[in-house]
Amino acid sequence: MRPMKQAIYSSRTADKFVVRLPDGMRERIADVARNHHRSMNSEIIARLEQSMLQEGSLDDDLSMRLDRPELSLHERELLQRFRQLSRRQQNALVALIAHDAELSAEGA
Repeated sequence: MRPMKQAIYSSRTADKFVVRLPDGMRERIADVARNHHRSMNSEIIARLEQSMLQEGSLDDDLSMRLDRPELSLHERELLQRFRQLSRRQQNALVALIAHDAELSAEGA
């Protein structure tokens, strides 16, 4: 698997776009975001990215497509769930896995 590029993100430099939501949608998004322990913005971005990935609208250089034949069913599920995490959660999970790998290497 090739390394994924880490985007440099700042709320000051990020593109901004105003969206008019139908009645009740803001509350539904807020509930879902809270259940996923994310901000509403992170929830919306994750869902847009997931939708665009499934359509093939995002460039393959930006992220690995879920429908690549070399990915097993478990790898696809893991990748999809990983993409639904906030950036902070993704970084924490990667750090935890790296730490666990170091401990396993020391014990071997």
